[in-house]
Amino acid sequence: MISVGIVGGTGYTGVELLRLLLKHTQVQVRVLTSRTEAGKRVADMFPSLRGHTDLEFSDLDLDVLKQCDVVFFATPHGVAMQHAQALTEANTKVIDLAADFRLQNLEQFEKWYGMQHACPELLKDSVYGLSELNREQIKNANVIGNPGCYPTTVQLGLAPVLKAVQDLIKPESIIIDAKSGVSGAGRKASLGMIYSENADNFKAYGVAGHRHHPEIVEALENISGKKGVFEQIIFVPHLVPMIRGMLSTIYVDLTEAGAATDLQALYEQFYANEAFVDVMPAGSSPETRSVRGANQLRIALHKPSPNKLIVLSAQDNLVKGAAGQAVQNMNIMFGFAEDEGLAGIGLLP
Repeated sequence: MISVGIVGGTGYTGVELLRLLLKHTQVQVRVLTSRTEAGKRVADMFPSLRGHTDLEFSDLDLDVLKQCDVVFFATPHGVAMQHAQALTEANTKVIDLAADFRLQNLEQFEKWYGMQHACPELLKDSVYGLSELNREQIKNANVIGNPGCYPTTVQLGLAPVLKAVQDLIKPESIIIDAKSGVSGAGRKASLGMIYSENADNFKAYGVAGHRHHPEIVEALENISGKKGVFEQIIFVPHLVPMIRGMLSTIYVDLTEAGAATDLQALYEQFYANEAFVDVMPAGSSPETRSVRGANQLRIALHKPSPNKLIVLSAQDNLVKGAAGQAVQNMNIMFGFAEDEGLAGIGLLP
């Protein structure tokens, strides 16, 4: 049994973490912090948790957090890096669901997030927490940078072709057309997120540039082992009028070798032993509702012509795209069964 702290317990990812961890047989949630709700019972704010926890929100107390085995930061960018050094020195592991430990390139981090990194040396030792691809490094990590939601769909959608011995795709041709529910923007009051602004509406955003673009580029470079070939990828996110769910449609040009490869068999073999990645039959179309509430990512492949590949990648942005993957990383770090606390089935309808 390990003790857990959650910093930032009132946001969507914070309460999603708590929902998952309360079902985990090897975890005791010791502390749940909130800057604005200290002293309030969690169940009073989130009635779905009535009868499942007696926790109250508390102020952030570093001495209390140091008594935990692991601390999750479900906070805005820039918070985790202010406390990670002190926690790791106390032998407390850190899993950050924001961007503080995602990008190794400090110049890109400062450009896209508008702040200097508070602990660049600790960043060098951190591990990017894409569970299926970085499992061995995660086992020994003290600090995990949990991937962004969009980058998770893209990396798992392209990893099999990028890790192949032969060059199967043309990296410069990659186009990522991605859609997310409004919970991806977090639980905050803003005009663009209110119901009347989003219902019966569908729009692109971040077309001129999005923070997940440099993360996707750096991650694909690490997966493929090739530098400088992914800068020209096109990534356009869209906001759709639903709460949860994310679907990325990835268009790629195939090389001659890629056109001659049985890509369906390649993907099925690559993910054969992965509990949370489902390669669907060729020509399928994964639906976001099939993974709602589950730590599952579903992939389907289409070849509209011999030299073209379309990868469809669907997940729940709050689970596999955030809190679920964070718990999956924790399980790997502490040697628990990887699906502990994560065996829930998607909610349909």
